[in-house]
Amino acid sequence: MTTTIEAPGIDITDSAQGYLAELLEKQNVEGIAVRIFITQPGTPYAETCLAYCRPGEEEPTDVLLELDKINVYLDKNSLAFLEEAVVDFNADRMGGQLTIKAPNAKMPKVNADSPLEDRINYILYSEINPGLAAHGGEIKLVELTEQKVAILAFGGGCQGCAAVDLTLKDGVEKTLIERIPELAGIRDVTDHTDTTNAYYR
Repeated sequence: MTTTIEAPGIDITDSAQGYLAELLEKQNVEGIAVRIFITQPGTPYAETCLAYCRPGEEEPTDVLLELDKINVYLDKNSLAFLEEAVVDFNADRMGGQLTIKAPNAKMPKVNADSPLEDRINYILYSEINPGLAAHGGEIKLVELTEQKVAILAFGGGCQGCAAVDLTLKDGVEKTLIERIPELAGIRDVTDHTDTTNAYYR
């Protein structure tokens, strides 16, 4: 038995509804809807998916969203991760592109009371890593020191990149400290410039 509720924090714009309504019409299936779900929600590998949903293909626990132009089924387990998600369609000369932005897919929304590690991870996965993905890069939090310095591992395309010190580390540190003022700074896990624990000075 699917439940119908008010829009639970996901925004499907008019242009996206119009575009999806056209696609659904072309399927020639009475009562066809759209289903939105997230695979591996709450992990760095989360993917937000949108699929056709013929009558009977929805899950019994799905939440039904009845919009002006289309019906959308939302996977119950994905709901917390779809908070603040936006489905949009941008028309252009090539036809246009449907985009789905789900900033909380990789982890549920954090707030000022969340543990520092969670807030760092949230910013890394929602703001910083998406921009690095195009270059095959990824940044992970390895540990948080007692001095509130975040030790980060620069992986993928960022490892061994000549620009990692200047552009990336500066940019990442600036973003993190802007968002989390109590953070003292960041350090690369492979940073050998820190000689505080070195035997020879």
